[in-house]
Amino acid sequence: MARTTALCLLVVLIFFQCAGCWEAPWFCHGRECPKYTVVHEYEGFEERVYDTSHWITTDVASIKREDLNVGFWKLYYFNQGENKENKEIPMTRPVVVSVKEADSMGERQVSVSVFQPDTIIPEPNDETIKKIVIPGRTVYVRSFGGIASDVDAIDNVQKLKADLKVAGKQFNENKFDVAGYDAPWDLINRHNEVWVQAV
Repeated sequence: MARTTALCLLVVLIFFQCAGCWEAPWFCHGRECPKYTVVHEYEGFEERVYDTSHWITTDVASIKREDLNVGFWKLYYFNQGENKENKEIPMTRPVVVSVKEADSMGERQVSVSVFQPDTIIPEPNDETIKKIVIPGRTVYVRSFGGIASDVDAIDNVQKLKADLKVAGKQFNENKFDVAGYDAPWDLINRHNEVWVQAV
């Protein structure tokens, strides 16, 4: 009887310890990803709540591939040890391109960001690299495959926004993110996302 009671107690403890565990989805490919909870899956998109997360980011000139590559390699080499501590940080998923549309007085702002698994991040050697903290937030997500071009990204953002309007969702009209989860040399089973933040 005592053994049975102890076994049941152990099972209960394991359950409650793992109930808060997060298992990264397949498209993170075994690498660290920002943690989120899927609130609801809709036709064509899903609603996620992301935990607070830490990133490194750098501004780039445009969403053209050559400009994005410049930003990505800066962040890649930061993770390879080109930082004040010469610390190597394993590459994570996803790489995110953030676009803030121009208002009447400004220009479109574009940045490339890489998720950081630790809250303590080395200082960059490159002053154009910034460390940022993104508070927990609700994000609407549309997924698509293939090697994503800037045209693909814009097309999927427009489709996501159209679906959100049909669903009656309130969202930030002037900003979106494009998340890529695969290395350039991975040609099959690619996973891309566009994100629009809820308001």
